[in-house]
Amino acid sequence: MTDTGCPPQALISGTTRLYAVVGDPVAQVQSPGLLNPLFAELGMDAVLVPVEVSPDDLERVVRGLQRIGNLDGIFVTVPHKADAARLADRHSRTVEIAGTANVLRREADGSWLAENFDGSGFVAGLARAGHEIRGRRVALAGAGGAGSAIAAALLTAGAEHLAVTDPDRPKRDALVERLAAYWPGRVHTVAEPPLHDSDLVVNATPLGLRPGDPLPFPPEALAPGAVVADIIMKPRETPLLRQAAALGHHVHHGIHMLTGQVDSYCVFFGLRTPTTG
Repeated sequence: MTDTGCPPQALISGTTRLYAVVGDPVAQVQSPGLLNPLFAELGMDAVLVPVEVSPDDLERVVRGLQRIGNLDGIFVTVPHKADAARLADRHSRTVEIAGTANVLRREADGSWLAENFDGSGFVAGLARAGHEIRGRRVALAGAGGAGSAIAAALLTAGAEHLAVTDPDRPKRDALVERLAAYWPGRVHTVAEPPLHDSDLVVNATPLGLRPGDPLPFPPEALAPGAVVADIIMKPRETPLLRQAAALGHHVHHGIHMLTGQVDSYCVFFGLRTPTTG
């Protein structure tokens, strides 16, 4: 440990294994601050670096990264999760259902496998915070990269009713059609989230990421006792969560979605964990 109480960061060398997180923007990403200390703690010669790339350049950048011999994985954040899924050779069941990916892994044969842990990480974070999902009525704002995976995970975890809203109607309707094939009768499209009739309301849109963004929904319309979750990690206290908390609602911060994925990342990439050595 260093004098600051943090594990020492391993020096980058010619043997260092690389991971990249691609997004636009990337200033808000929290994964390097979480995973690089983990690499150091595990004694791994590896580093995760942020790569800002515009949507127009995504395919060229990802294809270039995939050709780097010592790059083992690519993490994906907004707004690239749907397009990144199409740049993999194979897809997990979750990616097939959600249509989006938040991580790509190089396989032994050089091919790339796409997976999405946003949903399972989000559900794990809710469970750790003591928020029950089974039998609950959920309103989800956002059918994009993370929202699609969260929708599938909430239904897998036993949500009784899931209402999905998104201003992009074709994207919203396509997601609900895919979900309904697995969970008929439990998922519906809505023009506006049914705040008065939901136990859990989730913001899976980018609204709140930038100063001056409008709220994704009006918290004063929430049902008494509703839990309000936001997937935005920076700022931690989004305007939505601040207003919901001021109204007496339980709030759930975005960082929990990331911390809930760490164990899955370790398994997916074959990382040694502190408990397994």
